[in-house]
Amino acid sequence: MALHTLLMSGGYTGGSFVCESCMPPVSIRPTQPSVAPLLGAIRNVLVVDDSKLQRKLLTVSLKRWGFDVAEADCGEAALRMAAVCRPDLVLSDWMMPGMSGLELCRKFRAMQGDDYSYFILLTSKSDKAEVARGLDSGADDFLSKPVDNNELRARISAGGRLIEMQRKMAEANRALSETLGELQQLYDHIDSDLKEAKKLQQSLVRERFRALPVGNLSLLLRSSGHVGGDLVGFFEAGARHVGLYALDVSGHGISSALMTARLAGYLSSAAPDQNVALCKDAEGNFVPRPPYEVVADLNNLVLDEMETEHYFTLLLAFVELETGQMVLSQAGHPHPAVQRADGRIEMIGTGGFPVGLMSDVSFEQFDLTLKPGDRILILSDGVTECPGPDDSMLDEDGLIALMQDLSATRGPAFLEALIWRLTEFNGSEDFPDDVSAILFEYQGLDAT
Repeated sequence: MALHTLLMSGGYTGGSFVCESCMPPVSIRPTQPSVAPLLGAIRNVLVVDDSKLQRKLLTVSLKRWGFDVAEADCGEAALRMAAVCRPDLVLSDWMMPGMSGLELCRKFRAMQGDDYSYFILLTSKSDKAEVARGLDSGADDFLSKPVDNNELRARISAGGRLIEMQRKMAEANRALSETLGELQQLYDHIDSDLKEAKKLQQSLVRERFRALPVGNLSLLLRSSGHVGGDLVGFFEAGARHVGLYALDVSGHGISSALMTARLAGYLSSAAPDQNVALCKDAEGNFVPRPPYEVVADLNNLVLDEMETEHYFTLLLAFVELETGQMVLSQAGHPHPAVQRADGRIEMIGTGGFPVGLMSDVSFEQFDLTLKPGDRILILSDGVTECPGPDDSMLDEDGLIALMQDLSATRGPAFLEALIWRLTEFNGSEDFPDDVSAILFEYQGLDAT
């Protein structure tokens, strides 16, 4: 029979032949069908089966498709191999002596690392309850035995897509975790800086209590965050006067705190020659300037020299120690509360316009006389505008009632009690705004 006839007949199964013209022998091997490789997210496959024949049948096909294949004849061996080199895909028989495929799947999942592995159970079971057991054990898919190669290829392709998505997600999560870690470090640095900034801002109020010859002076500064825009202070204004100031910069946070620090320099108690509220008399002694002039100068200074969008409210006052006479200028700050010796409370002031908001604004000043036993409370709007649980504010009426309840409480204890009452009213220690106050309790010269 001619060679081409034999080939065309389809009866050839391999071997050696001699052509009709007695050519030398030619060795011809049967051609394997062309199979596209499946390599992608799945490259390493672990086949687990107690049957050597079943493992061989699967391994031949898998290697032909381009996979690196390892074999295990039991679950224990499979776990040992997976611990050394984690496979991308596990093909495991369900029914095996010793450790079953279900138990292997559970233990394999328990040792799951960062990368996900696809697990296919090979079984003749088709009952829905059995399939549910397999899924509960961590299996991703099932194949009925005997395994059809076309179906196996399709299931591996589906598993590869899932693993690819999982790995992309894991990579995104790793990148996100790294970013979050960097952000946490940055936050920790910022938080540390803010804590230091809080210490520095609190240090601007060098004295929280001063016993004067004619009475006691108590101060409170509590920021709603690490730092805030409130500031209170006092300074000596010559031998006969003491200056008091309370200011509240618009906004919250670092920029507001920086502005308070700068403003504190203009009302310095340590450097009277740099204090804009003081001037020298004919004898060279520092004396108070009219408060409304000081506020007007600060308004021009903020508008002309400070490149900022912030403005602030201010109450500036001078107390003549011997007489209890006070002269005050109120620029948008809450009205001071005067509690007389007999317990009566008066809300005083002219209101006024905030500082640094508009040019060509006129500021006023007014007078007040304190008698022995009287006291004046200068506070920020963080007190009167403190919200209750129903969002209603404490307001001036609430402040008056609070002061009447605390009429017998003096000095720093009064300010501490004020914070406790605000906490009760607000329902929380976290106030939405900064809280600051000055309490001056006048006793007159007889106090000494």
